[in-house]
Amino acid sequence: MGGVSDEELSREFLAAMRVGDLREGTVTEVTRHGVAVTLDGFAARPLGLVGSLDLSWAGSARAVARVGERIAARVIGVDLDRGRVWLARTATENPELWAFLDSFRTDDLLSGRIASIERFGVFVALDEGPSHPVFPGVGLITLPELSWRHFEAATDVVRVGERVTCAFLDFDTTNGEARLPLRATRPDPFQTFADSASVGDVLRGRVTRLVPFGVFVHVGDGTEGLIERRNGTGPSGGAPGESVRVGDEIAVVVTEIDRERRRLFLSRRPASPPPD
Repeated sequence: MGGVSDEELSREFLAAMRVGDLREGTVTEVTRHGVAVTLDGFAARPLGLVGSLDLSWAGSARAVARVGERIAARVIGVDLDRGRVWLARTATENPELWAFLDSFRTDDLLSGRIASIERFGVFVALDEGPSHPVFPGVGLITLPELSWRHFEAATDVVRVGERVTCAFLDFDTTNGEARLPLRATRPDPFQTFADSASVGDVLRGRVTRLVPFGVFVHVGDGTEGLIERRNGTGPSGGAPGESVRVGDEIAVVVTEIDRERRRLFLSRRPASPPPD
């Protein structure tokens, strides 16, 4: 009988690992993408990988790791098929912050103050827990999670210094952030609209946007619908032979209400009756 192969031994070694485990090892290679680690207990080859963003929230891979260095890191993923374990050194570099963020569960409510408004989202300085080593706040609200309603800029929804309460979405281990959907704590106007509207309803609305594929019309509190070109819009956004402009008040017919994807489709004319 032949001996156990290296692949079988490595698979058995990795199968015993669980996300959240603390593992130690020696750095064997450093690249701009991260570092390879030979883990204690399996010296044949490096099975551990720490991505550059999981090495430190404050520096690059080459700046915070060197070949031969001993490191401790948390397991964040195990890939048995590829024979790898993904590790985060940020967990041991910032143990207090990591433990704080790891303690939350989906829909836990967190409160804080808007610390900064950026082009990609809004940072929130939370009332509790440690501060972030790099960012102005531990909480982050991405732009799509700010509001149910359409807005042009984040400043249309919040302002620096404003207090907010958000539902915890998840722990972004790459950046050390609590992802916070602000809109989750507020009523969704689309669902309120859908409760009272039906296909075939005739409504009046205001044209808000003209786009290549149709016209957006505001028909209620925070609710816009789309008139697609194929559904009665002409070259300039109106019905055949008719043009519309942003700000125009027009009559529309509800043709489809998609609750799951929060989409409302409209027409400038009633749908044709089904054949007998």
